[in-house]
Amino acid sequence: MAYYGGQPVIVLREDTQRSRGRDARKSNMVAAQIIAEVLKTTLGPRGMDKMLIDSLGDITITSDGATILDEIDVQHPAAKMMIEVSKTQDKEVGDGTTSAVLLAGELLKKAGELLEDKIHPSIIISGYQKAAEKALETLEGVSKDVDLDDRDTLMKLSNTSIRSKAVSSVRDHLSGIVIDAIKQVIEERDGTVIADVDNVQIVKKEGEGLRDTQLVKGIIVDKEVVHAGMPKKIKKAKIMLLDTPLEVKKTEFDAEIKITSPDSIKAFLDQESDMLKRKVDQVMETGANVLFCQKGIDDVAQHYLAKAGVLSARRVKKSDMEKLAKATGGKVVNNLADLKKSDLGVCGVVEEKKVGNDKMIFVEECKDPKAVAIFIRAGLERMIDEAERSLNDALYVISDVAETPKMVAGGGSVEMEMSKAVRGYAAQVGGREQLAIEAFADALEIIPRTLAENAGLDILDTMVAMKTAHAKKEGAHMGVNVYDEGVIDMMGEGVVEPTVVKEQAIKSGIEVTSMILRIDDVVAAKSGGPDMGAGGPPGGMDEDMDI
Repeated sequence: MAYYGGQPVIVLREDTQRSRGRDARKSNMVAAQIIAEVLKTTLGPRGMDKMLIDSLGDITITSDGATILDEIDVQHPAAKMMIEVSKTQDKEVGDGTTSAVLLAGELLKKAGELLEDKIHPSIIISGYQKAAEKALETLEGVSKDVDLDDRDTLMKLSNTSIRSKAVSSVRDHLSGIVIDAIKQVIEERDGTVIADVDNVQIVKKEGEGLRDTQLVKGIIVDKEVVHAGMPKKIKKAKIMLLDTPLEVKKTEFDAEIKITSPDSIKAFLDQESDMLKRKVDQVMETGANVLFCQKGIDDVAQHYLAKAGVLSARRVKKSDMEKLAKATGGKVVNNLADLKKSDLGVCGVVEEKKVGNDKMIFVEECKDPKAVAIFIRAGLERMIDEAERSLNDALYVISDVAETPKMVAGGGSVEMEMSKAVRGYAAQVGGREQLAIEAFADALEIIPRTLAENAGLDILDTMVAMKTAHAKKEGAHMGVNVYDEGVIDMMGEGVVEPTVVKEQAIKSGIEVTSMILRIDDVVAAKSGGPDMGAGGPPGGMDEDMDI
């Protein structure tokens, strides 16, 4: 309701709820900070796990920030914006989701303190953006180049990512697999290095242990051979990839065939059989001894393929077909008339293996495959799922440094170095923006502070030791020693992270903070409006927010 000339003017529906100014900002900022608090205890190698139970009762146990925020069901719109930060971080660089959300939450907390001191949101946003530019400039300055031929450095990068996960006990084994996988799928396009994680297939099966996880230089097809009479193993395989059915097409309209004698029935059936035999003959003429078909294979066609000794699988997923083409050098053909010998892919061996109670086809020993598979084994289903998440993060880390070969020291050291640089820069700016820039410098310290807190260390002593170390020129790589008290040289300890992960965390954090600070009016329709549940507005604007 508004007033014009002393008369009330009703603009919004009677059941619409509206919060403005300070109340709107406070509601949004508190909701965003609660999301950050949820993830806070998961940071670092001494972080804790979360148990997530969905509406069906399925349980997920993880410390992966992206997974936690993806699983929990939030209602508040500002909380959803924080989850978008996590998704963006995960999509862009694959790691650092917890750090990005923690930074955004702390920036909003510091902004709330400035708002209490009557600093205008526009001034806070301007100061934060200047501070972010200085932080990114410092980040570039402390970064070190990565040589992709230096396996020890790549192992350190991967191990740092896996160290905070439940599978950290086998991190050396998993890191070796990750490095070999990414180095195998690296491509160069127009002088640019591309390491596409999507070219690494992850297949998981219960059984054996984590140390039995292996890299397959080829692809695993979760199908079994279609006919019992077909061979189960083919060496020196010549692989045909088909995206067309080996079946007789059914008519699009009803047809009636009048048959007057038994011979006519036989002729009709023989004609269908001949059509399928011709289709199989077209495949055989290429010299193929293995066939993967994305569509169906008729029983009669299966018989002819088995008779010819061709190992075949049907209804293979499109994504697997694309990976098979990259791994074997073959082409996916969608017209039998276009079949050529040059379309065939090759590999050392194709074999159907029994894994647990299931049968799978392993396409192995490919020559220089541009798509590979990681076969995860573990005795517990939830451990397999956590291994998959850990491997995915590590794959992105190695992919990041392959495309942008720069790294920084971890353990909160780079955040402390950026904080020092930003605080020194604040004095040069002056005015009210200086307060915002100093608040940004304070917010960066949330990472080393949380690492110390999660490790059970004295936070004050640790932060004093960190600041003392970073005051010296040679102390730029000093970070939180989570296993003992005090600080330690993270570069020397091999705790390193890709520069792009830290860069993206700062960019994402500053964007969501700026967006939330700009909101000064929230209008929400109650139940009955579009996309509203029975419980009221999306996220509720009350002080006791339900997230």
